[in-house]
Amino acid sequence: MTGPGEQKSLYVFEDVSEEQIAREADLYGGVTDTVRDLVELALATESDDDDIRRAHEHLEAAKELLARRTRPHPYGVRFNASGSRRAWGNAVVGLRNAVAPPLKIHREDDGRVWADVTVGMQYEGPAGLTHGGISALLLDQVLGEAAEHGGAPGMTGTLSLRYRKPTPLGALHLEACVDRVEGVKTFVAGRLSDADGVCVEAEGVFILPKWARGSVTGAGATDAGGE
Repeated sequence: MTGPGEQKSLYVFEDVSEEQIAREADLYGGVTDTVRDLVELALATESDDDDIRRAHEHLEAAKELLARRTRPHPYGVRFNASGSRRAWGNAVVGLRNAVAPPLKIHREDDGRVWADVTVGMQYEGPAGLTHGGISALLLDQVLGEAAEHGGAPGMTGTLSLRYRKPTPLGALHLEACVDRVEGVKTFVAGRLSDADGVCVEAEGVFILPKWARGSVTGAGATDAGGE
């Protein structure tokens, strides 16, 4: 497990230009997109046995190439002097994480954040439906983004979900906004919907960690008994 000190150390300043970031996004993003496609294809394929064996050989060769140099720790969150923030390892929005759908978060001036996403068959729970844990994963991210957009960021303290109806696979919409801020605690509400209405409602409490309170100013930075 990662302790508070190790977690803090994974927020890293890097002296890199926007041009270099764009180059890396193009390079690694292409690999991630291909791996993401492979995840769904591995589930959906009905190819002949020989084609499956050949594909397996190619994938093993790709693994060998990618394993030649790796880092021993998670990607973390990286910043540069111009303020670009890269959470490329994030399981929901990470550019380099093939597990991520990924979500593209939109932020509105009224404090609302939203995202549209297509949930593929690799996220199935009940037959033909999105796994309830995946719904929770997506909502946790969007609610947390709303807390940050509202100027009172934090880590998930509690996440309460109300499953209103089954969530299909396919096109989904998520949105959230801050309800209120109480010291280091930010209360956020949101929902996940399909074309026919709300599937899941969510309420979350996000708590600014102690190690970050001296570096964040605003409504969420004052210690009022949070964790």
